[in-house]
Amino acid sequence: MRFTREPRPLFRSLMLAGFTALCAASGAATAADVSLYTTREPQLIQPLLEEFTKDTGIKVNTVFVKDGLIERVKAEGEKSPADLLMTVDIGNLLDLVEAGITQPIESKVLNDTIPANLRGTNNQWYALSLRDRVAYVAKDLDVNALTYEAFADPKWKGKVCIRSGQHPYNTALIAAMIAHNGAEATEAWLRNVKNNLGRKASGGDRDVARDILGGICDVGIANAYYVGRMKNAEPGTDARKWGDAIKVVRPTFASEKSRGTHVNISGASVAKHAPNKENAVKLLEYLVSDKAQSLYANANYEYPIKEGIKLDPVVASFGPLVVDPLPLAEIAKHRKQASELVDKVGFNN
Repeated sequence: MRFTREPRPLFRSLMLAGFTALCAASGAATAADVSLYTTREPQLIQPLLEEFTKDTGIKVNTVFVKDGLIERVKAEGEKSPADLLMTVDIGNLLDLVEAGITQPIESKVLNDTIPANLRGTNNQWYALSLRDRVAYVAKDLDVNALTYEAFADPKWKGKVCIRSGQHPYNTALIAAMIAHNGAEATEAWLRNVKNNLGRKASGGDRDVARDILGGICDVGIANAYYVGRMKNAEPGTDARKWGDAIKVVRPTFASEKSRGTHVNISGASVAKHAPNKENAVKLLEYLVSDKAQSLYANANYEYPIKEGIKLDPVVASFGPLVVDPLPLAEIAKHRKQASELVDKVGFNN
C-alpha cells in the first residue's frame, strides 16, 4: 500500500498536469488495484486498508488530499485514476456529489447494512462510521442527561466550552438544530450558548476536556471518539489526564421530531470516472463488514455503522447510541444558514 501526501498549493497545478502520466509510469493503478483519494489522515484508515488487501489481494493506492479534493478530481477529468473518494463530515461528502464528481452504484450489501438516513437517496454516497456530538461533563457533576437545547440554559453561564462555531462539526450540529427547531429559535439558542461560554469558542475538541480539568468550564460539546483516544492514552500523559477529568453524556434534541443524538460521519463515494469501479465497490462493501467495522470501533473509537459490533470498552461505557433519525442530507441543507448564524451572533468573537 502506498500513501501519497497532497502537495502544497504552489506546486499543485504542476502536479495535476502530469499526474495521470506519472501514475501510469509508476504502475500506481492497475486492473487489480483500487485508488483511494481521502481527506482522512492515512494512519486512521491504514489498518482497514491493509486488512482489505490481505483478505482480497486487491492493492489500495492511497492519496491523502488535505485540501482541494474537488478541484483535483475535476482537473484530472475523465483520466483521473481516482476510484473512491473518502471524507469526514456530511457536508464535505455532499459537496462531492454536488460537484458532479461521483456516480450512483448498486450494492445490496451496502443498502442492507446502512440505514436509509445515513446514505444518499440515489446511492451516490454512504456513511462508513459515526461521530456522535456529545457533552463532555466534569466527572464530579451530577449530570447524567442533557438536551442540546439545555446548553443555552442560564445555569451554565460562564461554564460552557466549545471549539469554533464555524468548524464543520459545529455547523453540522447547528444545521440540525435549524432542521428541528427553525432558524429563529436556533439563532436565539446560539446567542444564549455564546452568553454561557467560559472562554472564546476556539481550539479543538480535546481542548474542551483540557479546560474542564483546568476549571475553566464544567461542560462542553465535542465528539465522543476523542474521549476514546484520551482515556486509552498512556497513564500520566496530558491526554489521559484530560480524559479522566470528564464523563460523556449523549444529548438529544428536545424536538418531538427526534429524541436522538446528533451524529456526523465519515463516508465515501465512487468517483464518476472510476477506472476500477468494481474494486471500489468491493472496498466500500468491505468497510461495512464486521471485521472492518470492528477496526473502526476499536482502532479509531468511532461508532460503527453496523449493529452488533463489539465496542471499545471506553466507548461502550457511554451507553447505547440512539441516532437522530433525521436524514443527514436534510440536515446538510441548512449548512450555509448555520454558518451565517454563527457570524450573525458573533459566536466566535
